[in-house]
Amino acid sequence: MSPIKTTSYNQLDIDYLIDELTLAEKISLLAGKDFWHTVPIPRVKIPSIRVSDGPNGIRGTKFFNGVPSNCFPCGTGLAATFNKDLLVESGELMGKEAKLKGAAIILGPTCNIIRSPLGGRSFESYSEDPLLSGIAAASVIKGIQNEKVVACLKHFVCNDQEDDRRAVDTLLTDRAFREIYLKPFHIAIRDSNPKSFMTSYNKINGEHVSQSKKILQDILRKELNYTGTIMSDWYGVYSTKEALDAGLNLEMPGPTRFRQINQVLQAVQSNEVSEDVIDENVRYILRLVNESLKAEIPDDVVESPNDDPAAGELLRKVGDESIVLLKNENNILPLSKTKIEGQGKIAVIGPNVKVAQDSGGGSASMTTRYKITPWEGIQTKLEEGNNTVGLEYSLGAFLDSTLPDVGLTLFNEEGEKGLNARFYKHPPGHKGDRLLLEELKLSTSRVLLSDYSSEHLDPNKPLYYVDFTGTYIPDETAEYNFGTSCVGTAQIFVDDALVVDNKTKQTKGDAYFLGMGTREERGSVHLEKGVSYNVRVEFGTAPTYTLESGLEDAGGVYFGIQIKSTPEVEISKAVKLAKEVDTVVLVVGLSKECESEGFDRPDMDIPGSTNELIEQVVKANPNVIVVNQSGSPVTMPWAEKVPAIIQAWFGGNELGNTIADVLFGDYNPSGKLSMTFPKRLQDNPSYFNFGSSNGEVLYGEDVFVGYRYYEKIDLKPLFAFGHGLSYTSFELDELVVTNDGDSVDIKVRVTNTGKLAGAEVVQIYIEQENPLIPRPKKELKDFGKIHLEAGKSGIVELSISIKEATSYWNVSKRKWQSDKGTYKVLVGTSSDKIEVEDKFITSKTFNWVGV
Repeated sequence: MSPIKTTSYNQLDIDYLIDELTLAEKISLLAGKDFWHTVPIPRVKIPSIRVSDGPNGIRGTKFFNGVPSNCFPCGTGLAATFNKDLLVESGELMGKEAKLKGAAIILGPTCNIIRSPLGGRSFESYSEDPLLSGIAAASVIKGIQNEKVVACLKHFVCNDQEDDRRAVDTLLTDRAFREIYLKPFHIAIRDSNPKSFMTSYNKINGEHVSQSKKILQDILRKELNYTGTIMSDWYGVYSTKEALDAGLNLEMPGPTRFRQINQVLQAVQSNEVSEDVIDENVRYILRLVNESLKAEIPDDVVESPNDDPAAGELLRKVGDESIVLLKNENNILPLSKTKIEGQGKIAVIGPNVKVAQDSGGGSASMTTRYKITPWEGIQTKLEEGNNTVGLEYSLGAFLDSTLPDVGLTLFNEEGEKGLNARFYKHPPGHKGDRLLLEELKLSTSRVLLSDYSSEHLDPNKPLYYVDFTGTYIPDETAEYNFGTSCVGTAQIFVDDALVVDNKTKQTKGDAYFLGMGTREERGSVHLEKGVSYNVRVEFGTAPTYTLESGLEDAGGVYFGIQIKSTPEVEISKAVKLAKEVDTVVLVVGLSKECESEGFDRPDMDIPGSTNELIEQVVKANPNVIVVNQSGSPVTMPWAEKVPAIIQAWFGGNELGNTIADVLFGDYNPSGKLSMTFPKRLQDNPSYFNFGSSNGEVLYGEDVFVGYRYYEKIDLKPLFAFGHGLSYTSFELDELVVTNDGDSVDIKVRVTNTGKLAGAEVVQIYIEQENPLIPRPKKELKDFGKIHLEAGKSGIVELSISIKEATSYWNVSKRKWQSDKGTYKVLVGTSSDKIEVEDKFITSKTFNWVGV
């Protein structure tokens, strides 16, 4: 055999390898080795490359008890910063953390369009606007790839709902496809060249994206000149020949379902698949390996957390800038950390006060290195103010339909927050040694064991038992509910007394594993305030399950604890407290159970009795601040009645501190809404056309998505796209617009006219006068953020190419078209607050394609 050839960075010689590899070896490269790795070929020194989920943090290779990660605010929160440089910094931190997890490829960012508030993964994407989505994605990609780590942009394309996501046929016009849904990916290629793409599950106009030559070859490769590697979403391949011919380079995960060596060999030998097609796909895999090698990750890397304090500082900065001040009547905010007239006692009320809603669910979830709850953040802030302000708490309302995760409510045997888990070969009551396999400390009571392993277990029959133990100390004397759902069997004991039995009689439910597990079984027991109670959950894995699951792994268990009460009782307690204090902070919103990969929201409302809670509390005390945590819009029927509203998103590790920073004015809010908040779901343009109907979804709103629709029909939303207030005030003036024929250059002066330092986002919208076809009234074309001291002015300068500023997709010509004519430059601080405007004129009509 010839000597192995490499180039700089220990790069593989691709041309040499294409000649050297056997056909069987080439085929093996076209699918993953396992869930997280590509296939190696040691004979020619092709290494295995690791990937990791990464929409808002780098999980690593384990779902169960993974190495702790730093969690960023969700995608919509990141985009709400409107800060390109900060997003680059965020990407750089993601790249650094990927290396610590041994991952050379991050499966993210996500830049699908939020066409409806109901999308289960809306929180994971960036915006309803393609320009903001594309720039946010490009900025994060730049940061990731600055660290020589590969970004995998997803999900290409039109993966904008979870309902029937593997099969749904997305029906839309070519114009909507180009101007709205393809545009973020177009921008990302133009500005940051992500080294890999992930295809979406869905079909577009009758054909699965992962096997569409039109989309992957004609558009992505030829028109957009994309040279990176294209991989499937996990189990998102539906054919052998069609996907290979279309240029889907990598099937993930492994082992392969559609690219088995014998199967593909026969297809090649029978001329069903050309060997040239195999070589071309292999070439892109080898390019991906070469890009991954630049990260210089050791083969023997051990996954580790990033404990650098600088990481926490950046997460806090990003979280601060993501928070949007939606409303602030009579300057009720910021609050004071010391007692002043009218503010001597604060009540913090709501189901999200003492839990950390760090992220949405699904592939965005991870074992977070630490979490700061809003309660903890506010407590710490008041301690900084010498604790002269009194602080009280009430639950007020229930949020999730299942009992909450108590991983950080219980205390383990060492007295730390968390629980102990002991893994055994044999069940409780076994005569003789149960054979202890392992002891672990966990920080969650929502346990999936799909990737747990032990040398003492048969990997083909994952039968074993786990005892989870912890100490629970109630906040008040009352009856408490204990509950568990599982794939397997589970019983809960409190001080050795059986309280919940989900073992001897099980009932199918839908709250776990997408309907594969039991319903949540509950039991209750009276507990005394301040007394320590020993809680033990005895769990047997999936082989002990008495129902049908279809799972081949160990399954898992969820268990929780919560005071047994009714909405009426909890609201009554909250109202009583509200009457006794000067100011009320209501921390409400959604959770992982509401917004997650795998399902869409049924409506736009906050579940449970939260709205009734807010209505009753504001009657009892008018000084109410509502802090909403969600990744997408929620209905706010009380918006006119409360003086202040903050949108805090799913805020990552530092969410409690960032909420407190804004509440008490240590950070002057500068976030802007990355999507429109409608008054009601019926106002949303996708209202009649969301979700799968007989396997199809019609994008009937065409290009009129988000603010484009609301402005076109003159419908005022609750809060407009780009909206966000500050504790200071700004003015825009002295707009100068110049056009050199290739670009339009914009200068505008921004003055901080208030008494506090702060930051403002200058938003540039373009409107065509007398368009030849129906177009939105205006479209966002760029933005810039500027920080100014009180009384100071600064200049924001932006340059936009004429073709990007003016063009629409000409369906008949299948090209972008810029019409000669007059265009308005509208400059403001939100889509509905334009402060200055000017015009420019173009002298010719022209068409173009590409980037």
